[in-house]
Amino acid sequence: MRASKVTGVIGIMGLSAALLTGCGDSDDGGSDKPFAKDSADQIAAKAVAATKKADSMRLKGDLRQADGKSVSVDLAVDQEKNCEGIVDTAGAKAELRHTNASLYVRGNEQYWKNALKNQPGSDKVLAKVTDKWVKTPADDASTSGLCDKQGLVASMDEDKSTRKGMKKGDTTTVDGKEAITLTKKASGGETHTMYVATEGKPYILRTSVKGGDKPNEATFTDYNKPVSPKAPGKGETVDLKELAASGQ
Repeated sequence: MRASKVTGVIGIMGLSAALLTGCGDSDDGGSDKPFAKDSADQIAAKAVAATKKADSMRLKGDLRQADGKSVSVDLAVDQEKNCEGIVDTAGAKAELRHTNASLYVRGNEQYWKNALKNQPGSDKVLAKVTDKWVKTPADDASTSGLCDKQGLVASMDEDKSTRKGMKKGDTTTVDGKEAITLTKKASGGETHTMYVATEGKPYILRTSVKGGDKPNEATFTDYNKPVSPKAPGKGETVDLKELAASGQ
């Protein structure tokens, strides 16, 4: 089995990009506090900057892919690339822990069936990794950037055109925190909404896309809370590199 072929967790970066494309730019109106003097693009810029600077955050989101499959993520990450959480793609579920430059994955049978698809000897390997903590190489291309907080947020600025034409809306609450809404109707008919905290730092609290073929929603919480995943014990860990080297 080739370690670099374990690709079941790659979808997170794509998910984050889809969840975070709804950053605003340009119009104002709506609520007159506390961003009365800021246009939608200025509010969005402040929100992106604040979110990037936060020491840590928790991202919880759901996305429907173009093929109809659903992806759910609940992931806490920090600036040091520590992370822990759960990814579930249409029932292929895996727990993740990244600490000390190593990623540990504990996936169910469906997760590993997907990850090992079309690989020689996958049937033998499946029994060795299912429901076990599997340690993957730190330089594995398939997991590179997975727990990169900056990478998760950077997708907001990749395409400036997706951030033009949003409008300021009213204030509301997200998990008990006051937020101003920024909305945009896209050409495909879907509505993009961003919720930005109005108290304290202007963190992004939620983004959503409704309508279209890829509706999604993400909630951002636990800003600046420590992320301290523990490496699983040796007795409950399978080293993917060693497994690959043994030819099993």
